[in-house]
Amino acid sequence: MPRPNLIVLLLAVLAAPAAVMAADAEPVSEALFRVNNVWMMVAIFLVFIMHLGFATLESGLTRAKNTTNILFKNIAILSIGILTYALMGFAVMYPGEEFAGKVFGFSSAGWGLPLPSGGEGMEYSGGNYTYWTDFLFQAMFAATCATIVSGAVAERVKLSSFLIFTILFVAIAYPIAGMWKWGGGWLDAMGFYDFAGSTLVHSVGGWGALAGTIMLGPRLGKYVKGSIRPIMGHNMPLATIGVFLLWLGWFGFNGGSVLSAAAGDTSRVLVTTNIAAAGGVVAAMFISWIIQRKPDLSMALNGALAGLVGITAAADVVSPNQAAVIGFIAGALVVLSVIALDKIRIDDPVGAISVHLTCGIWGTLAVGIFSSNPDHTILTQLKGIGAIGAFAFVFAIVVFGVLKATMGLRVSADEEQRGLDLSEHDQEAYAGFQIFVTQ
Repeated sequence: MPRPNLIVLLLAVLAAPAAVMAADAEPVSEALFRVNNVWMMVAIFLVFIMHLGFATLESGLTRAKNTTNILFKNIAILSIGILTYALMGFAVMYPGEEFAGKVFGFSSAGWGLPLPSGGEGMEYSGGNYTYWTDFLFQAMFAATCATIVSGAVAERVKLSSFLIFTILFVAIAYPIAGMWKWGGGWLDAMGFYDFAGSTLVHSVGGWGALAGTIMLGPRLGKYVKGSIRPIMGHNMPLATIGVFLLWLGWFGFNGGSVLSAAAGDTSRVLVTTNIAAAGGVVAAMFISWIIQRKPDLSMALNGALAGLVGITAAADVVSPNQAAVIGFIAGALVVLSVIALDKIRIDDPVGAISVHLTCGIWGTLAVGIFSSNPDHTILTQLKGIGAIGAFAFVFAIVVFGVLKATMGLRVSADEEQRGLDLSEHDQEAYAGFQIFVTQ
């Protein structure tokens, strides 16, 4: 049987605008169902590519002797995230209508991924796309949340302890926080709004990162006799590639969160996302140039990510001009946050806390500031930020604390000095390179 031609399907959608505007309760046309599904799968592929972006960014901004360890963590996090989300995370995050307005629920479908009724799941989400497509999209988000923590604790965390943390964080903390809004829980009932996860993904990961850096302490040699000693990343081209990959992937992260291929809504989200990222770069570039008296590439790169995180909560409810303002402020905040964290001796090798937590909070507040929807208030947004922050931070502190007290959280000073590539993996990312370096 020949496959339907995508161009024909798109033309059919354009010729039937009434079908595109159908309410969720009414099944969409077969053509729109297929187009929605294709777009959602493209978005999934783009979000998947973000994990390569995280891997290259983290590798580039850390030292060569830890590159294999960084890459290993990133492939492990993605795999653990997908499996734990399939086993229980999806059921916790979307427990069903009977748990509307609640704090916790678990889908009656139970553990794992049961086969949905109705063939392809045409009735799923009002017929917009299939059950399988929704799971894949949501699983990519879950893995992203844990990856944020990886960069902040880089170069000194025990691999085994970190992987146990990842399992618990993705299986329990992330889906419970997500259920409170996206699963119809109590924050959703209160009116809290977070379009694609400035708080529910990025701040949750950022709180976990902050907890991890506090429990681990700084890297050896970072703070010496009251002074801050910069520890430079080994490969800025690799870090730059990572940011471009993340920027590309964000078109799927935010664009896919429209949860359909609706042309107007999707294109608007893509425009606000892109403009905020550009605004973040420009602001971070100039603010860091003024403060440091030299243009700083790492700050410009984090400025792009700051703008992207900042716009993620509000991408569908603000104008392009407002998105530029959100991005500018996020870009300025990330520079100031990196400097401030260094002053209080919180060692974050890649700036993950500043990008994902600081700018995630800002982006969520921006909904209350810029959205024209009267239900989106600053007070409601603050309540959601506070509740999710308290839950994610306490959860992470407890898990890291238990790991520290039992199996240990940090590698030994000798192992850290040699590099985690050799001490944890007995492998080098750059063969023979360690012979020529002492730290």
